[in-house]
Amino acid sequence: MQNFDIKIFGERLKSLRQEKNIGQNLLAKELQLSNASISYWETGKQIPTAEAVFKLARYFEVTSDYLLGLVDD
Repeated sequence: MQNFDIKIFGERLKSLRQEKNIGQNLLAKELQLSNASISYWETGKQIPTAEAVFKLARYFEVTSDYLLGLVDD
């Protein structure tokens, strides 16, 4: 069984955010999350909640499996 890799999550989140050309502040505001959380997730300092993963997946139109590193597309 594969373990959760916060580094993959952070890299994918940052990449998706940059593709949309939005900053951490705007993303946090649009999803009603804290700016610190976005930063912590991208740097691997904090693990997101299931609700946060859900919000991010919906916002970026990707699967939660993709964000979590379980699939590559």
